[in-house]
Amino acid sequence: MPIYLTGNDVTSLLTMDDAVSAVEAGFRALADGQASNVPRTRLRLPNGAFNMMSAAAPGLGVMGLKAYGVGGGRRGGFHVQLSSTETGELLAIMEASALGQIRTGAASGVATKYMAREDATTVGVIGAGYQSRGQLEAVCAVRDIVRVKVFSPTESRRETYASEMSERLGVEVVAVEDAETCVRDSDIVPVITDASEPVIRGEWLDSGSHVNAAGANSSTRRELDNEAVRRADVIATDDIAQAKTECGDLLTAIDAGVIRWENVRGLAEVIAGVTPGRNSDDDVTLFESQGIALEDIAVAKHVYELARNQGVGVEL
Repeated sequence: MPIYLTGNDVTSLLTMDDAVSAVEAGFRALADGQASNVPRTRLRLPNGAFNMMSAAAPGLGVMGLKAYGVGGGRRGGFHVQLSSTETGELLAIMEASALGQIRTGAASGVATKYMAREDATTVGVIGAGYQSRGQLEAVCAVRDIVRVKVFSPTESRRETYASEMSERLGVEVVAVEDAETCVRDSDIVPVITDASEPVIRGEWLDSGSHVNAAGANSSTRRELDNEAVRRADVIATDDIAQAKTECGDLLTAIDAGVIRWENVRGLAEVIAGVTPGRNSDDDVTLFESQGIALEDIAVAKHVYELARNQGVGVEL
């Protein structure tokens, strides 16, 4: 009998460490030919859109979809529907706003694990919203971070973020007054905004730095200028097919002739060792996160198993 899990159920069960492990397992299944992903589709409406994305991972024993609506500028509820690839039966329906925030951070954590320098200790975060918190938590889960800078155009938001995340992670987090100060001298640069114009310039990136760009999942959004993309010695994304329709950073750079799609690798290839996450400590590396259904169902499977073991959820 399937179960229903609320957002509170999900957050009570799921840790970032477990989410990173689950997302990595999903990408390993993809690399082994034991998973497939269908890019997000957006059904346009007069005042919004209906969004749906799906994946199947026989290697993990699950398949499913995530769906959510946008109307009048507001997002409705996110839900994941999880089914068994063995029997086809519905296993669970779960509220997925918190799940999505955690898995988005976890994907960047996996990319950081394989693409950032082993000795990376400093982070410069651009963006101080809800999603940004998951980005920093995931980076701290895979590297021994000692100092973090954060920039948001709104002073109160960056100050609040610095205070909250310092206490939450036990790491020094300081708010800075401009994006350039935030990016310079940072080993890892997570950026997750709703910007339509670049907020990171290539000239600011230090040799050896790694960038997790997680906000430009629309052709009308950009977080990196073309020079930042050009400087990347290794570029990876969670799903190339989805990036070809949604990744504003890469689409703009390709239209300008800065890079070609042949320069972009799938994160699964990096994890499997088919292509290196970096070639030297001097490389600049870039992960463009689109947020894909495979990440959702991999994490949802872990949540479902914990819920069954602990008797959490409402049977349907």
